Amino acid sequence: MRSDETPTLSPAATPTRAPSLPAPSPWLLRIVTLGLVLAALNLRPAITSLGPLLEEVRDGLHMSGSVAGVLTSVPPLCFALFGFTAPRLARRFGAGAVVCAGMVAIAAGLVLRPFVGGTAGFLAASALALMGIAVSNILMPVIVKRWFPDRVGTMTGLYSMALALGTALAAALTVPLTDALGGNWRTGLVVWAALAAVAVLPWLPLVRDRAPGSGQPRGQAPQPAPALRITRSRTSWALACFFGLQATAAYITMQWMPQIFRDAGVSAGTAGVLLAVTMAMGVPLAFVIPRVAARLKNQGAIALVLGGCGLVGYAGLYLAPAGGAWLWALLLGIANCAFPLALTMIGMRARTGAGVVRLSAFAQSTGYLIAAPGPLLVGVLYQHSGGWGLPIALMAALLVPQMVAGVLAGRDRTIEDEC
Repeated sequence: MRSDETPTLSPAATPTRAPSLPAPSPWLLRIVTLGLVLAALNLRPAITSLGPLLEEVRDGLHMSGSVAGVLTSVPPLCFALFGFTAPRLARRFGAGAVVCAGMVAIAAGLVLRPFVGGTAGFLAASALALMGIAVSNILMPVIVKRWFPDRVGTMTGLYSMALALGTALAAALTVPLTDALGGNWRTGLVVWAALAAVAVLPWLPLVRDRAPGSGQPRGQAPQPAPALRITRSRTSWALACFFGLQATAAYITMQWMPQIFRDAGVSAGTAGVLLAVTMAMGVPLAFVIPRVAARLKNQGAIALVLGGCGLVGYAGLYLAPAGGAWLWALLLGIANCAFPLALTMIGMRARTGAGVVRLSAFAQSTGYLIAAPGPLLVGVLYQHSGGWGLPIALMAALLVPQMVAGVLAGRDRTIEDEC
């Protein structure tokens, strides 16, 4: 068993403290912590606010089922494409500045997308918000590594919990807010821009802090970036596959689960609450799972337990979607906690800050490329089969390779050793 917070730098690789990089003040660490929490709150509302209103958006923009499927595939595709740029942007401008710009992009995209008119404009504005989410997604582990190198599990759990909370709030409150503000889906979507605007503020003092782009822990001398050929690491590929398959399940759930329940006779408001229950399971578990994972040498058992909950949840969704709706929502919420597990393993599978940057960008960007076709395929299967049986079977089948990849990614080794 490991200690509660597993060091991500081996003793042999521990750098000397540089006098030019003093330890940050407690107030600055509080600002970084607040920034992490507020940023994490904004990493999913652009997506989960759309799911409960997808039917209204489709009608309002005259979308077919296949086009709606394309819309649901936009998030992981944008995360993959823009995520690859995050390390380069962070090296040039600093991770804090990039995350600050990301929050600005999220706010702008959420303001624009309900009102630009037409499907193309909606997709373009959504892509702007998702670009901000993408770079922030990649840089969250880097920020943690930089400012809290001795508390990776705790801080990963904190922002994962905030991310799950933002996800759940958007799913639960979008329909009630829409009704309270006149029943127009455009107004119900735009309100989430205010949360992103608030998240810009704590990152402003960090805009000039350029060093976090390297991922080097604060107060330590800079290290040269290791010459890693990350594609030669089996662990990096296993982690990318695990991340991609869990992202596939998560985005299918966020975009299509409310529609599954609505087609089973559940009201729109209740379907949104059920999605919120699924997302809310990540609030406590996203804090607990990283701390437990950081204590273990091998995280494969956690991946198996989460996958097993998903299999039971999909079986119930297939057999009795309305009758056991609350139980299936709970089980799928537990299964979706593979996300904080993946983030924790990113911090544990590299010894150095530069290694975490490379692994985070590779695993998340490659993973989102793997995830991109999933929501689209579900939409096409739903339209052409006329029901949810085949799509749900696909979702369940994808959990098997996810569990295998999780076992392989959870082994106690680092990419530096493999490369």
